[in-house]
Amino acid sequence: MKRVCTLTIGSLGVLFLGMVLAAGDAFAQTAKDLVGTWTLVSAINEQGGNTTDTYGPHPKGILTVDANGRYVLVIARADLPKVASNNRTTATPEENKAIVQGSGVHFGTVSVNAADKTITFKIETSLFPNWDGTEQKRPFTVTGDELQYTVPAASGGGTATVVWKRTK
Repeated sequence: MKRVCTLTIGSLGVLFLGMVLAAGDAFAQTAKDLVGTWTLVSAINEQGGNTTDTYGPHPKGILTVDANGRYVLVIARADLPKVASNNRTTATPEENKAIVQGSGVHFGTVSVNAADKTITFKIETSLFPNWDGTEQKRPFTVTGDELQYTVPAASGGGTATVVWKRTK
């Protein structure tokens, strides 16, 4: 009897531990689970079987989500060119092209659909104006301090996978 009781308690302990560990990798249920500041780890584009670093090697970026679901997202190449005139309104066409193609910025509100494991960015304004007023639905996961989502129709074509790390 003592052995059966010990086995049962041990089995229940393993089951409970399994549930706790599974909860540790739990899927974000609401935008509140995303609240905080995230630093860009990588942004990889896949198109036609080829992969590239969307924003070059060592891109810089920040994603901030507040308690009300408002967000701001900024990504830039580490090697954006300086404007020779030191005046952003007089940048050359080449400088402007490199800056625009090497950065991505948008802000608005974000929501989570736990049932289909998607995050939706309701974009108020973007430096890619075609996204202004749109909703961008993206499959995502949160594992520990890592947020990863897929942009199924990246603005430059193909599919992008973006990885963020929660800052502490």
